[in-house]
Amino acid sequence: MKARVLVRLKPGIMDVQGAAVKRALAGLGFSELNDLRVGKVIDIDMNEPTPEGARARVGEMCRQLLANPILEDYTIETVDDLAPRGAAR
Repeated sequence: MKARVLVRLKPGIMDVQGAAVKRALAGLGFSELNDLRVGKVIDIDMNEPTPEGARARVGEMCRQLLANPILEDYTIETVDDLAPRGAAR
């Protein structure tokens, strides 16, 4: 089973990296941005036959290591949730 974890800083937590990227984009002419926050994506491929079991195990991983529950929120998607995404290059 494949899962994807999206980790983002909680609202109200200052995103220093996001602020730096926003300033850099404004310097490149993208001044229409109101806000920009940076997060991380973690793709996991595991031996778990059911989406429910995969979500439970990945949730444990997030609580123990992948996310800081004081500063970050996370979302878990399983392969059934993942629509094909076009790659922009």
